[in-house]
Amino acid sequence: MEGLRDSILFLGICCTLISSFLEVSDAGDTLTVTQSLKENETLVSSDQKFELGFFRLGSSSDRYLGIRYKNIPDKAVVWVANRDHPLQNSEAFLTLSSDGKLLLNETGSVVWSSNTTRAARTPSAQLLDSGNFIVKDLGDEYDHDNSENYLWQSFDYPSDTLLPGMKLGWNLKTGLNRHLRSWKSSDDPSPGDYTYSVDPRGLPQLVLRKGSTKLFRSGSWYGEQFSGDPVLAANTVFRPMFVSNADEVYYIYETMDNITSRFVLGRSGSVQHFSWNDGHPSWNLLFTVQGDRCDNYGLCGSYGSCNVTDIANCECLSGFRPRSPQEWKMLDWSGGCVPDDPHICKNREGFIKLTGLKLPDASQLSVNVSMSIKDCEVECLKNCSCVAYAKLEISGTSNGCVTWFGELIDTREVANYGQDLYVRVAASELGSNADRSKEKRSMVVAVAVPLALAIILLASIGWFFIWKRINEASKPNNQVSIRGAQNEDDDLELPLLEIAIIEAATNNFSATNKIGEGGFGPVYKGELPSGQEIAVKMLGENSGQGLQEFKNEVILVSQLQHRNLVKLLGCCIQGEERMLIYEYMQNRSLDSLIFDEARSSSLNWQKRLDIIIGIARGLLYLHRDSRLRVIHRDLKASNILLDSKMNAKISDFGMARIFGGDQTEAKTKRVVGTYGYMSPEYAIDGQYSLKSDVFSFGVILLEIVSGKKNRGFSHPGHKLNLIGHAWKLWNEGKALELMDVVVDNQFPASAALRCIQVGLLCVQQRPEERLTMSSVLLMLDSETALLPQPGRPGFYAERCLPETDSSSVGRMNSDLKEISVKLLEGR
Repeated sequence: MEGLRDSILFLGICCTLISSFLEVSDAGDTLTVTQSLKENETLVSSDQKFELGFFRLGSSSDRYLGIRYKNIPDKAVVWVANRDHPLQNSEAFLTLSSDGKLLLNETGSVVWSSNTTRAARTPSAQLLDSGNFIVKDLGDEYDHDNSENYLWQSFDYPSDTLLPGMKLGWNLKTGLNRHLRSWKSSDDPSPGDYTYSVDPRGLPQLVLRKGSTKLFRSGSWYGEQFSGDPVLAANTVFRPMFVSNADEVYYIYETMDNITSRFVLGRSGSVQHFSWNDGHPSWNLLFTVQGDRCDNYGLCGSYGSCNVTDIANCECLSGFRPRSPQEWKMLDWSGGCVPDDPHICKNREGFIKLTGLKLPDASQLSVNVSMSIKDCEVECLKNCSCVAYAKLEISGTSNGCVTWFGELIDTREVANYGQDLYVRVAASELGSNADRSKEKRSMVVAVAVPLALAIILLASIGWFFIWKRINEASKPNNQVSIRGAQNEDDDLELPLLEIAIIEAATNNFSATNKIGEGGFGPVYKGELPSGQEIAVKMLGENSGQGLQEFKNEVILVSQLQHRNLVKLLGCCIQGEERMLIYEYMQNRSLDSLIFDEARSSSLNWQKRLDIIIGIARGLLYLHRDSRLRVIHRDLKASNILLDSKMNAKISDFGMARIFGGDQTEAKTKRVVGTYGYMSPEYAIDGQYSLKSDVFSFGVILLEIVSGKKNRGFSHPGHKLNLIGHAWKLWNEGKALELMDVVVDNQFPASAALRCIQVGLLCVQQRPEERLTMSSVLLMLDSETALLPQPGRPGFYAERCLPETDSSSVGRMNSDLKEISVKLLEGR
């Protein structure tokens, strides 16, 4: 019996040990002081949503400890422990010390540790269903499952991702600042250039920075949303919340119906919200926080207000005028505005009420939660440094006052999501006495009608003279009025420059000032009296493009404002001369660099990637985000201009077309564009759509990474064009052989493969299979985005090149020029 009893006891001990071993191997959610997490093991949250373990990124051999999704195919990484210190050696493991510190060890040295400030008696680490990795004290007399009593939690130290339930903001008692920090690259999670954080000064707001430079701010939180930010308002996917008290200031959100959701600060500085779609397994981009040009911080300078629907985005607040009218005409608003009457705060001054605004930057203001709006006005009048005030919206009370000191920066019009702002102006702006406002109200009916008639009459006279001037500059049968291409009420406000100014700026169009020639005509460099450098594009007599293309470009470019579109400063019409005046691009066009052996070395891998992303952003604006839905129709490397910082800007809109409403495609008998960049359905059948531009973008992308032209490309082993060559290499598993030798060993292999794959997805034969530009940006900006396999590209066939020796082939291809298609009339 004793032997049997000993055998049973022994078996029990064995079972216990096996059970303990299986718990670790089966990836439980808890780590204790008696366990360690090795490289081939993971902790998995109880709902199987998140896992914590060791992983590699792309082709890099570096390893990291972090948290990622387990039940989603792309296993997107949401947190990295050792983002500054990658693991290099083969042996690494995670342990929990007896005092409650997490220790990441590599061959005997500690690579990373948690900064627990108080010792624990019975510590335990656990990966929660929220994706939060915590350390708690099971022996704590307080509730150890209460987040306030955690010894440490990963949610306090975010990487580039904000998850539901994670706080973004400050613990004012400890000084802890929870903020997002971008990755350096898809293979390198170490801290990049961009941060997204809560600015707790004044009224708290979310701020995106590159280094110390503000790029975007959310506006102040009031009620249930941020001032001026409709995208962060309550919606059906998630509910935003903001907490501000003596202990903490933070932003947090929760999702509806258990939707898988995350905010990500991308490597290029975009803050985007994604939700997972189980029906079509992929991440859906719900919105990008920086939605349009007016989200650029301080675009209009001090006392300026931005309106994205206007042709000229910026205007001065009522009672103010441009500091530099000349710069304002040139659409340079950075100088801001100054008071019409500088004698503010002398006597009888008051406030003008402005409505529907995103309130100015809230870092220099004063808040009084108990003061009424009337008392707020009185207090502001007493202090000459007080430049504006507004009502502070607080639930459950009608009181609350905000007053601004210093210049008003970063104001914009937002209609339904805006607030009222009362701006201080001089007495001359309000009238000579206090009864003037009553007098004005009594005169409204009497004055409104004749005033409106007078305005209409003056406008008609003004437009008659403009029409007459344009008509005189045109041929007799080419009468034209510069109006919106599809909306006859969209009149333009574009500076008309005198020919004498242009002649002086370009040294009378001297040959030394000529910087290029395109389908439109010659282009000259010039300098205005203000010192601003310009590019003057002159309509050539034999260009094949006429008044319609000139009109088309004026209409479109003057109404499109985006950092990745070239800026039109004005035009000149004098007799038979028609000229467009643009901002000068110091680095000329993309083709002058990328296809030049001597100059292409200035484009390293990162610059090429930035140019690709810049072009994609410009196209996304044209296709989706601008108030006009535009198809470029002549997108090519020579129409991509580069400024002094190598920022890409799309140019030449003479062939562009506007789509209205839900229109997705159109057909034309007049096929325009450039061979080598035109999609098959457009070149052959005249059928064009947004996907036509996507095809052209794909060609440009492949040209940028390879340094070779699609049209005229030659290879000794076959007679395919560049697209066909890229497709062939992809199918053979040799895609990286496409890369330009100039950037050899500069690029992460995973990023280069991703670019090539995106390019091939854009040039597929069938338009419906090509990507949208929003998908392109998502795939380029996120290393976790799932990319489908590309299909057969358009124009994938060997060409019939003449029999010749290699030397003559080289001469033939070097002599090939881009041929702009002018007219292919259907019969």
